[in-house]
Amino acid sequence: MSYRITYAPPADDVLAKMPDAEAFREAMARSIGLDPYGHGSTAVRGERDRREATVLGAIVLYYVSGSVLTVTVVRLIPSL
Repeated sequence: MSYRITYAPPADDVLAKMPDAEAFREAMARSIGLDPYGHGSTAVRGERDRREATVLGAIVLYYVSGSVLTVTVVRLIPSL
């Protein structure tokens, strides 16, 4: 089962400026998109569906909505 990945406007703006945006999207689909609770992610502030993970060196803060199989990236901090 795979999750649809969406990007909130602030994260989408950062993604648009990343030189490796397509590779990042593919890595997200292969990792977080297949298992949003795995791949080294951790719960933020004790909330199971609020997660943080590192993908291709970028820190990703996202919410998981299991009822509609969607991951929403709300913050993206690219590697330098």
